[in-house]
Amino acid sequence: MVRTQEDAGRLLLPPLLVLDSITEFMDSGNLGSGPLSWSRIGDGQSNITYRIQRGSDVFVLRRGPRPPLPKSTHDMIREARVQQLVRAAGMPVPEILALCEDPSVLGVPFYIMSFLDGTIITDSIPGHMNTLEQRQATSEVVVDALATLHQIDVSSGELAAFGRPDGYLERQVQRFSGLWDVNTTRNLPEVERIGQWLARNLPEGQAAAVIHGDYRIGNLMFARSAPTNVTAVLDWEMAAIGDPLADLGYLTATYAEPGSFSTPLELTPVTRNPGYLDRSQLVARYRERTNLDLEALPWYQTLALWKAAIFCEAIYTRWLKGERPHDTQFGPSLKTGVPDLLEGARRFAGVAAPLDG
Repeated sequence: MVRTQEDAGRLLLPPLLVLDSITEFMDSGNLGSGPLSWSRIGDGQSNITYRIQRGSDVFVLRRGPRPPLPKSTHDMIREARVQQLVRAAGMPVPEILALCEDPSVLGVPFYIMSFLDGTIITDSIPGHMNTLEQRQATSEVVVDALATLHQIDVSSGELAAFGRPDGYLERQVQRFSGLWDVNTTRNLPEVERIGQWLARNLPEGQAAAVIHGDYRIGNLMFARSAPTNVTAVLDWEMAAIGDPLADLGYLTATYAEPGSFSTPLELTPVTRNPGYLDRSQLVARYRERTNLDLEALPWYQTLALWKAAIFCEAIYTRWLKGERPHDTQFGPSLKTGVPDLLEGARRFAGVAAPLDG
């Protein structure tokens, strides 16, 4: 963080926040008044989120990482737009208050949204959600919110033009297959093996829906008092129009349950505790609310962990190159974490069909 653009020019790396520039931008949109204070929200490995306060007014600013940015990633304009569209369709998401497309302000586009006060669950259970009844309710509302998202009509209007559902799964496999070689410095043959298996066993899509792309408990905000309720779905960076089972596959593949194989993407380990639904119960509740055929779900779970291994390898490579100097935990953990994700993908593939078939 620096105060002025002149201060920013003296740094070896461009700053993530320039306070005078942010203040000027917020003034132009009548977003609060007076001196600005800030704090980081979360420790996201991709886009970066800040709590911005001016007097009694609180906002959230979200921006991408420092440039150069890979093509088609960290698209703040697209991320803001999909939130506006799903909010208009009834999904609980923060309100987008301002979008800055001018990269001269912070070096990358960014947006400002409303601040919502709620609870995020990670490695501890909030007191008001810590009864067996409320733990079960937490799992249930997670599934219900996902089913609600997938029932939004994408056949007409602006959402219909937001993406191409036809061929979505095939494009995902092709795209991520091509990303491995440019993002790794080591040889992990299982990546190609699983990718080939996914391509050979592509399921037929049943429906087109808005998919979140990173749907997990840690990206949901819950009410601060019982009864348990989802008050916001956050982090829409990977949203698309595609196969809804991709979201269910990701949710269940990264969901911690008693005895489950641990990977770096099990970011809310508390669901191993009694009371929370297990994966099979999550799937059963989703089936009840959507009537989709879930026989091919292990394929989607395989896809989820295989993709996660590839984007986590990119993080690991950046850490090896010294591009994440303050990352002392997540980056180095991926030396073994990426192979763990591939092992998890292999296990799900074994459920769906032999990996050699």
